[in-house]
Amino acid sequence: MQLHISPSLRHVTVLPGKGFREFIKVKIGSRRLSYSMVIYSLLLLTFLLRFVFVLTAVDTIDGETKCSTLGCLGRKLRPRILGRRLESTVPEVIYQVLEEPVYEDEIQSGLEIPQTLEDFIAEMKDERPDAKTFAIKLKSMVTFLEKRTRTAKIQEYLYRHVASSSIPKQLHCLTLRLANEHSTNANARFQLPSAELIPALVDNSFFHFVLASDNVLAASVVASSLIHHSLHPEKVVLHIITDRKTYAPMQAWFSLHPLTPAITEVKALHHFDWFTKGKVPVLEAMEKDQKVRSQFRGGSSAIVTNNTEKPNIVAAKLQALSPKYNSLMNHIRIHLPELFPSLHKIVFLDDDIVVQTDLAPLWDINMNGKVNGAVETCRGEDKFVMSKRFKSYLNFSHPLISKNFNPNQCAWAYGMNIFDLEAWRRTNISQTYYYWIEENLKSDLSLWQLGTLPPGLIAFHGHVHVIDPFWHMLGLGYQDNTTIADAESAGVIHFNGRAKPWLDIAFPQLRPLWTKYLDFSDRFIKSCHIRAS
Repeated sequence: MQLHISPSLRHVTVLPGKGFREFIKVKIGSRRLSYSMVIYSLLLLTFLLRFVFVLTAVDTIDGETKCSTLGCLGRKLRPRILGRRLESTVPEVIYQVLEEPVYEDEIQSGLEIPQTLEDFIAEMKDERPDAKTFAIKLKSMVTFLEKRTRTAKIQEYLYRHVASSSIPKQLHCLTLRLANEHSTNANARFQLPSAELIPALVDNSFFHFVLASDNVLAASVVASSLIHHSLHPEKVVLHIITDRKTYAPMQAWFSLHPLTPAITEVKALHHFDWFTKGKVPVLEAMEKDQKVRSQFRGGSSAIVTNNTEKPNIVAAKLQALSPKYNSLMNHIRIHLPELFPSLHKIVFLDDDIVVQTDLAPLWDINMNGKVNGAVETCRGEDKFVMSKRFKSYLNFSHPLISKNFNPNQCAWAYGMNIFDLEAWRRTNISQTYYYWIEENLKSDLSLWQLGTLPPGLIAFHGHVHVIDPFWHMLGLGYQDNTTIADAESAGVIHFNGRAKPWLDIAFPQLRPLWTKYLDFSDRFIKSCHIRAS
């Protein structure tokens, strides 16, 4: 069939044909629109007709003549629609009621308020109230439903915050069992790497990867996927940095699950000479940051009980309380030149990524004197994920930010970065990073609120070399629009966001991309009831 709309938009004709989906066309003047645009137009017309109904109900209450045409709609809306400029016939009392401020005691109880538009229309037809009563009931319904929706959204954000911030009992079990194994089994205390392989740790002919994590299970997936896809695993050196409490479980796991022929080093921060001498800026910043956040935020309870802020603001504040944003593992990357003084170039990996290709070609990228090879996040097919600019992370209402940076500057991502450590040592990137962290603390976190990326965007400004998006696909931890086919075609996938693949709140269709690198027959995995789903 065919659908014909006259140029005046007053006539719609459906003509017989070979099928609606195959042949439907709309003609307006000389233009012909596609099937999808027709459907969109019809949906828009449906919405407009519903709106006409509400306006007609108002007219009926005041004894006006009903209308149901687009021309009549043009007379209803002001100041101008469909080429006409006419006064609205909606009673002024409706505007007065709707514009009055809403007070809590004026909102009726939920039992007395229509729960749907259909219920509201039926009630209006039965009672035939005057215009003022109509407006009061409409306002009460919208206000009540808005309040209920806000409460539900905030509860969802709170539950997701709790779920993402907690340590699952399975992961806690794994850490405890490995710690016990470390203390009772000499094979779990092997030196990593063995003595004859230590020279490779500073040999720049190898491919050096750095992973900072306090999550044994997550680190095991990153390591397994990296070595599995490497074309020359014997040339891979993986440096795993962890904290004091996780060192024994981490060493036990990689001692009992060697990545041969790759070389693995497991080291705690207190093993680095540089880290134990004098003042360490990262530790000072963490202490100050934690103190300011506890005073400024008031905890999750204070955040969710604030009735004046919008749900998206509440969500951002809850996210700022996440332990990862004050984690030593999250800050330590800014000191890579000091931690690895003999290395020229490294690839830094977050513990929520999965490697799906050989990463050796990253060493062939010409960085053109830049320090940080990263994927930009301001352009791409996925507009939800790839639409991030400086204004997405920094507060440009603050003069210190607005006078120094461009809000439309393209952002980039942490998670899989190539760092030219030689070029880095010739800059003041680390000093710039801590200068801005100090400024943010002085301003009660008003320059930015979340994590290490905002100061990273500032510190590495002018030092970033953009690499192909193939090397780093983001967003698998906070939205599920990514298809399996798209994810499988990326070199590295990143579960950045709250829905980490080791949590129950992970997206079920994406989680197998991570769990495929776990051996569920392993005795530690089985004993802690870690399952694929």
